[in-house]
Amino acid sequence: MKGVALILVALVVTGCEEKVQPSIVPLAQGEMPAQESWNSTVRFSDSSRVKAVLWAGHIAVYPTQRSTLLSDSIHVDFYNETEVHTSVLTARRGKVDDQTENFEAHENVVVISDSGTILRTDSLFWDKVQRKIHTEAFVDIVSSTEHIMGHGMVSDQSLKNYKIFRVTGQRTTNE
Repeated sequence: MKGVALILVALVVTGCEEKVQPSIVPLAQGEMPAQESWNSTVRFSDSSRVKAVLWAGHIAVYPTQRSTLLSDSIHVDFYNETEVHTSVLTARRGKVDDQTENFEAHENVVVISDSGTILRTDSLFWDKVQRKIHTEAFVDIVSSTEHIMGHGMVSDQSLKNYKIFRVTGQRTTNE
């Protein structure tokens, strides 16, 4: 009986050895999002007036960087001063400056105004206060009366008043 007890004590003592721990890689505080959400909607407003409504497949908030990253497809509806819908933007990814609420969109950016004008580019920036969009990238704009291509542009978010900085191609129609 004493032999069995000694064997049990030996098993218990050897069973208490430290287990092999997996390696842990520490991450800096700012590298991890403080909040994440999927298939979410964010409203941009000022004085209770809606300026834009954004939907994203994935939203990650980084408070130390004061920015919110948007991915997995984004969709933004823009509204004028009287909260009338003016245009819609789609892109693969984007970023919001959490201080100014200015927004940038990247990869396959398309803006379609309610009047039918279509803008295509690889990157686009929206200024919340001025309600203007701008880019230095290549742009392709098609409306009922013209087709213009160039590098760099600025416009109101409804694409009614736009200026192309370096025009590389232009065609007008009489429709």
